[in-house]
Amino acid sequence: MELWFSEPHTPNVKLSIRVDRQLYSGESEFQRIDVFESPEFGRFLVLDGYIMLTEKDEFIYHEMIVHVPMAVHPDVKRVLVIGAGDGGVVRELTKYPEIEDIDLVEIDEQVIRVCREFLPGTSCRLDDGRVHIHYEDGLRFVRGREDDYDLVIVDSTDPFGPGEGLFTKEFYGNCYKALKEDGIMVNQHESPFYEADATACMRAHKRIVETFPVSRVYQAHIPTYPSGHWLFGFASKKYHPVRDLDRERWLNRELDTLYYTPKLHEGAFCLPAYVEKLLRKAEVR
Repeated sequence: MELWFSEPHTPNVKLSIRVDRQLYSGESEFQRIDVFESPEFGRFLVLDGYIMLTEKDEFIYHEMIVHVPMAVHPDVKRVLVIGAGDGGVVRELTKYPEIEDIDLVEIDEQVIRVCREFLPGTSCRLDDGRVHIHYEDGLRFVRGREDDYDLVIVDSTDPFGPGEGLFTKEFYGNCYKALKEDGIMVNQHESPFYEADATACMRAHKRIVETFPVSRVYQAHIPTYPSGHWLFGFASKKYHPVRDLDRERWLNRELDTLYYTPKLHEGAFCLPAYVEKLLRKAEVR
């Protein structure tokens, strides 16, 4: 008998992955957590029935949410990461020796415990001495911060359940306040393709544009996310994501990446016409 995991992307579309076995299933205070093993995508993490990452394609998401701002900001020392209990964002950040402190704020301690056990490829750097884990609500944590971070990375779940508060105007305003005068915020920006996802994308974009003087959107292809077409938000107090890209500085680091390159960085901000129209619609005040 074949076993399949299916995730609905719309009422009419779903993604199905054949499963060899279920490695973990549990309920935390906040959500249901499952880990499956599959022949095509390896192990994958599911929260409340939605795929968060798979071993086969997680590198795309984590490289694009980390290396884009790191290639722009000239001097990142302190980083705040909200969400990201799987550890993939931290893994990429710890490749930069100049980073001194990483505050990881994850509301669900059980997510980190499960990922440490079953997803060592992403959680492998959570014990780095520069990483400080806070089991708190990200919205509440960031309220008390001011002029504290060079970079804020919001690796939230979708805008419902535990991640709902991380898509509000209040939250983005608090992130702005928590950043230093030349700080950058990067967030996962949902998909523009299906109607419900596009609505969430527009709502987040509108609130960020109203908060930051520089606000741009970039894209990546992530096969297991709805439609495969995924967006990220780049919001900054000072730096432009393309004009201030320092290609040579980043290349001289000789980092080992599978997806990100400075050339791809520039191209990622060239959006399809339908996405540009969607974002312009959200920007109308």
